[in-house]
Amino acid sequence: MKEVQLSLLLNMNNPQSVFDEVKATVGMMLPAFEFVTLTQVFHDIVRLFSGQYPGYRPCTTEYHDLKHTTDTFLAMARLLHGVAVAGEPLTVPQVNLGLVCALMHDTGYIQTLDDSVGTGAKYTRVDTHRSITFMETYLTDTGLSGAQFTHFSEILMCTGLNTTLNEISFPSPQVALLGKMLGTADLLGQMADRTYLEKLLFLYYEFREGGVLGYDTELDLLKKTMGFYAMTKQRFAHELDGVNTYMRHHFRARWDLNRDLYMEAIEHHIGYLRFILENHEKHYREYLKRGGIVRRLTRRRERTPC
Repeated sequence: MKEVQLSLLLNMNNPQSVFDEVKATVGMMLPAFEFVTLTQVFHDIVRLFSGQYPGYRPCTTEYHDLKHTTDTFLAMARLLHGVAVAGEPLTVPQVNLGLVCALMHDTGYIQTLDDSVGTGAKYTRVDTHRSITFMETYLTDTGLSGAQFTHFSEILMCTGLNTTLNEISFPSPQVALLGKMLGTADLLGQMADRTYLEKLLFLYYEFREGGVLGYDTELDLLKKTMGFYAMTKQRFAHELDGVNTYMRHHFRARWDLNRDLYMEAIEHHIGYLRFILENHEKHYREYLKRGGIVRRLTRRRERTPC
């Protein structure tokens, strides 16, 4: 029997497989949940990132891509389920709002058809505000701008790492909880990704295009990821109120596992990164083999010499 780990539970590279698992998870806590709206938004987001949504280019960022969005979407569903299992009831509108916000949270990286300069990475420092604008327009255009989506902007703001959550005027404890769950799901989804360490190389180039200072090279970003991990644990425990601990409730109820597979995956990645930095710093790329990401970057540099 294979060792149980997060990436083996389902095919997380297949958006439909992820959506099917989200539906199964939501059905466990809200059997009467109607998936009409969520299905529409899910398929529209897949179309958006794939370049099939009117007025928009395909996703041009390779770290903040469709898979990161579906990873966050699934992590959000699992946290919502964990909260319900722990005895804090959630309503259908609250779950719908949280999941739609998860799907929308990185739409700010998508370029319009008339925006052909660079990639969506140039919006790195303003992507959350652009995501809010996109969602507002989307809800209006699709006729979904009803009462249940009134406070989506406060929830989306929680994904900004430069956002101080206690400065957000949440209208209720329930909206604050949804926001903190989304902020947590965003971090868990990306850091537990099987190719997280490899995708950090993509993130370096997104930061460089977006004008994010403090990272001089790929290796510099890898080194500073150790500090980012420490900061993330502090953010989980304090600003995000420890909502990541609800994952254990989900895995116990859904998979009969008294474990948090997200934190296990993250700690495994960080342990391997520490091994690379301590033993193979000069040849770090040789130890990042998943997803063919290093090969893609190497071919790109060969086509575009400095």
